[in-house]
Amino acid sequence: QVQLVESGGGLVQAGGSLRLSCAASGRTFGTYNMGWFRQAPGKEREFVAAVSWNGGLISYANPVKGRFTISRRNGENTVYLQMNSLKPEDTAVYYCGAGSVFGTLASNFGFWGQGTQVTVSS
Repeated sequence: QVQLVESGGGLVQAGGSLRLSCAASGRTFGTYNMGWFRQAPGKEREFVAAVSWNGGLISYANPVKGRFTISRRNGENTVYLQMNSLKPEDTAVYYCGAGSVFGTLASNFGFWGQGTQVTVSS
């Protein structure tokens, strides 16, 4: 089992950048595939990015390709999401998830953090 805590959200102007962090507890972090999802008001949770347990596989949702970068440091039990060129439509609560299956579906991830709010003003 793993506990996840996101941080780094905030208010930023369009075109700006933020880096989200997801800190995990437990000694098994390095065995989990990690993902970032987001949920805007009135919308379903949607996939943003995922990285496999060893960093060998990475996947991005089309709307964030070329702007967002996911990375992980297993020695620090942390996964990051660097977000550049932010747009108002990126506004959402961002969640990190951990799972044993690499994929882009929320059902691939069995453990979730509490989320961090990202607001992009125009």
